[in-house]
Amino acid sequence: MTKTITFKVNPGGNLQGETRVPGDKSMSHRSIMLGSLAEGVTHVKGFLEAEDALATLQAFRDMGVRIEGPVNGELTIHGVGKHGLKAPKNELYLGNSGTSMRLLSGLLAGQPFNTVLTGDKSLSGRPMKRVTEPLAMMGAEIKTTERGTAPLHITGKAGQLKGIDYVMPMASAQVKSCLMLAGMYAQGETSVTEPAPTRDHTERMLSGFGYPVRKQGNKITINAEGKLTASDIDVPSDISSAAFFLVGASIAPGSDLTLKHVGINPTRTGVIDILKLMGAHIEILNERLVGGEPVADLHVVYSPLKGIDIPEELVPLAIDEFPVLFVAAACAEGQTRLSGAEELRVKESDRIQVMADGLKILGVDAQPTADGMIIQGGGKIGGGVVDSHGDHRIAMSFSIAGLRAGAPITILDCANVNTSFREFKQLVTSLGLDLVSEES
Repeated sequence: MTKTITFKVNPGGNLQGETRVPGDKSMSHRSIMLGSLAEGVTHVKGFLEAEDALATLQAFRDMGVRIEGPVNGELTIHGVGKHGLKAPKNELYLGNSGTSMRLLSGLLAGQPFNTVLTGDKSLSGRPMKRVTEPLAMMGAEIKTTERGTAPLHITGKAGQLKGIDYVMPMASAQVKSCLMLAGMYAQGETSVTEPAPTRDHTERMLSGFGYPVRKQGNKITINAEGKLTASDIDVPSDISSAAFFLVGASIAPGSDLTLKHVGINPTRTGVIDILKLMGAHIEILNERLVGGEPVADLHVVYSPLKGIDIPEELVPLAIDEFPVLFVAAACAEGQTRLSGAEELRVKESDRIQVMADGLKILGVDAQPTADGMIIQGGGKIGGGVVDSHGDHRIAMSFSIAGLRAGAPITILDCANVNTSFREFKQLVTSLGLDLVSEES
């Protein structure tokens, strides 16, 4: 029987001190994938030892790659080269990780062996046609369920994939990355054009491993001519994890917090831009480049927030941070309006509906819309029992709401916090939130 975890948060407190949150999840996944396909030995520091990234690591071990670690976020990957993967003996189980499944489907479509990708109940409900349909245009053979979901049965088409020029119907870094990985095994050129910029970790890391990628505006082009050469990677702290602390320090009077070595890739900093538009006091200090990725220390002190209409161009740059931004909006003076974020309805949960339901239980006026939410802030956040629906970001967002609550908040179904941010409870309590985790 899997254990259930309930968070109980006592109201009040603030966040003080300095900390380094765990490594970026997107980059941890990609360091394993590209390090495994590189020639030579890749050393990784700052790797996120959470279940999602470990699912990717296990998949590559199952395909014959020798990986030492992780020990304290350090890994050594003995690359097998672009054509060195071996057929796994069993299906590849990817747990809760949509990134692993979507990126691997592209990578495995062009291998000389067949694979089956499976996941847990949540992952098995998430849409995969957004990758399987464009891959089919390249000649890939991937069977899904009738609903277009996992398990994915992939027939390897080594040497038979053809490059395509794909214009993405909606901005998605996972779809873009999936097609780029397939393009490394396809005849001719593969181009992907995005309707709006999305995170570009795959392109940056491919370049870091010496693989040629062309970028013209919103169009990225790759072909099968390149090779990957082993490279050392120091994974920056994940800005998606830092976001909970940025919001917490912004809404709790008396907070003064420094977050060290955070990745500030411009395709990911929407959360900083949105909070600043709301009046947050966030300083970006000690900016530097680490392995092709921009990194900085972030200093946040409490500041009264104001409601805003969130600019649509910032939405794709903050898509994972909206659950906690909704908490910021609840604490802000006036109305905050989000639109253009329909993608939130097909994440680990329907994040628009689940956050609106929970905020209403806590006494906040939150109206869900088809593609966003309208929140009337400035009232008090009350106490109550909210359900995270097994979604780690929802559970952590309602935990942060406790800093401004007038009564205790109980959050149900929090086990999945371990899939993305195992240290969350320890870090947030050490900085000043009164949170207790109960297992049953």
